[in-house]
Amino acid sequence: MEVTDYSYGGIYIVLSIKAEKDIFETILARRSVRSFKKNKIPQGIISSLLEAAVRAPTAVHQEPWGFVIIQDEQTLKTLSDYAKPLFLTGLKQRELDDPEQLLDVFESQNFNIFYDADALILICGKTSSPFYAADCWLAAENLMLVACAMNLGSCVIGSAVEAFNTSDIRNKFGIPNNFTAVAPIALGYPNVESPPTSRKAPLIFTRIASD
Repeated sequence: MEVTDYSYGGIYIVLSIKAEKDIFETILARRSVRSFKKNKIPQGIISSLLEAAVRAPTAVHQEPWGFVIIQDEQTLKTLSDYAKPLFLTGLKQRELDDPEQLLDVFESQNFNIFYDADALILICGKTSSPFYAADCWLAAENLMLVACAMNLGSCVIGSAVEAFNTSDIRNKFGIPNNFTAVAPIALGYPNVESPPTSRKAPLIFTRIASD
């Protein structure tokens, strides 16, 4: 393993860079983690995750990203309580195969949508950029893969998006009017090892190749 350190935006960063042969291994190892230890994530690691995020591909080099970083248990609990009824309202309006199980979970007073993770990184996109949503999700994938390589767990929290785009929450966390919340990612050290999950084979509609 090669270790590279340098200064980025005035922040001293240490990145552990694995050899190329380990990239696919990391992709296969990534899981959506929903149970976390109480361990704090050091600020240096948070900085490294952000550096990985902004190295993602970006359409016409717009780099439309903005970030909110929360590492406070009470703030995340308050935000969870705010987000749950908003998500429930939308959930009841959707046609889902098995809505009752989800409704039971989100109606529970003790359920924390962030799964008591130590940190939440919200990736926002500048809406004037034509492909800001795609850019943000590319940044999210970079961030989550590097988190996995650093033995961190991550989980995209889609149920928090609506809350982050309300005026109250936008003002509280300083999200400008020309940005929108796209990808909230819970992060922490996994409490248990998550088993691998199966995936469908690639659905290929057409394959054209020369002889």
